[in-house]
Amino acid sequence: MTSALMQTLLKSLGALGFLLLIGTLLRAKVPAFRKMLIPASVLGGFIGLFLGPELLGSHAILPFPEEWRTTWSLMPSTLIVPIFAAIPLGNFKKKKEKKAASEGIHHASRIAMVTGVHASQMGSQIAIGVAAAVLLGKIFPDMGLYENFGFEMSQGFNGGHGTAGAVGNVLLEAGVERWELVQGVATTFATIGLLGGILMGIFHINRAQAKGRTVLLKQASSLPDSTSSGIQKDITKQVSVGRETTSNSNIECLSVHIGLIFLASAAAYLIRGAAVSNNIPGFKEIPVWPYALIVMHFINFLLQKFHLEWLIDSKVKSHLSGMLSDFAIVAAIASMPVKAVAAYIVPMVLVSLVGFVLVYFMTIRAFRFLLPDSCPFERGIYVWGMGTGVMMTGMALLKICDPDYELPVLEDYSVANIVISMTDLVALPIMYNILCYGTSQQMIVYGLVYTAFFIVMALVGKVLYMHSSDEESKNSRIASSEVVAD
Repeated sequence: MTSALMQTLLKSLGALGFLLLIGTLLRAKVPAFRKMLIPASVLGGFIGLFLGPELLGSHAILPFPEEWRTTWSLMPSTLIVPIFAAIPLGNFKKKKEKKAASEGIHHASRIAMVTGVHASQMGSQIAIGVAAAVLLGKIFPDMGLYENFGFEMSQGFNGGHGTAGAVGNVLLEAGVERWELVQGVATTFATIGLLGGILMGIFHINRAQAKGRTVLLKQASSLPDSTSSGIQKDITKQVSVGRETTSNSNIECLSVHIGLIFLASAAAYLIRGAAVSNNIPGFKEIPVWPYALIVMHFINFLLQKFHLEWLIDSKVKSHLSGMLSDFAIVAAIASMPVKAVAAYIVPMVLVSLVGFVLVYFMTIRAFRFLLPDSCPFERGIYVWGMGTGVMMTGMALLKICDPDYELPVLEDYSVANIVISMTDLVALPIMYNILCYGTSQQMIVYGLVYTAFFIVMALVGKVLYMHSSDEESKNSRIASSEVVAD
């Protein structure tokens, strides 16, 4: 790499920083953006897209050079590796507490239902999204839909713009020529999901509140100004980014965290490179970022083994990961191949409408059936937010219903997420292999099998939950009768 290439990279990053600042200003000042909770990275990305050469050509108000835009298009699929590598860092295993061991079947069955709902709505998006696209292709063959079109909805809706970059990374490494188009389509689905998820989510909250289905929200509630505007002006209320785990006379705390993240990322590239060069079946098809996750789990294990947990602060890690995500998202949107993506706008909108209806029944309505006695709406609206956007979407919607996060929604999901992550270590390589080399029919079957597995888990959880509830009621009646007898 020459100094000119490094300068181009630095200049392109500077331009992205400018777009992020513009997005921050728009979020803070425009009421519509505040109400919809649109992140600055999304707003900045669209400013770069709408005012740049990608849309306006030679008449661009922001005439970004082509080499910058080329760099931007590659960033999401590259930055997704350290973003995923950062996830396990600092998630150290805690010693089992007596309370956790004694919670028993009642708690485990509840976790099974939460896990089943979240994972099955994601799997059903894969199956129904691709199936809807296949049906559209049969009815309107002139649309020219490519193999596995519609899969992008499940990735854009579940994980947002960052996961859209992961799709691009997988196809790019597999040598699939349409990787940039698919990344653009996934990014568009992510935008539709994010905006639609928030607007419809607020509608669902108001509707549930009016019908008395919310646990804590008895009167109309709103988010605090700092959340809606995305900035905190009051210095006394600004929280710390994290704790300094090292002395800056030796090494900066941030350098330690980002160094470990980059180490895991580099190791992941080396491992996958070895798998490809040695033509190892099964392993060569796995993209880089799952390897990064595995490597970081190993690093985490070593840190705990040598009692170095004090070296890592989860808040610092999260902010570094968030920073990388901001740049990945703004780059993905600003470099979106609009003309190529525009050709698929009609099927994307139709598939998205199907997706929103599907997610509603697979989340909000599902919890009403599975856990009617344990804040079903709040659980449903949280997973709705995650199933149409990102975790922060779900948390923002949940905060409207549960301002102080008093309900056990987040606690239960944190455990459920571990179960899903363990399952995905096996499922994701299969899914991405089908994406790169398989057919739409194979992807539909994969989605159906994945969905069925987790629906069964949820139903088994329901049966065990009902049984344990009956046992608790029986024991309570016996205890009451003994008290009366005394």
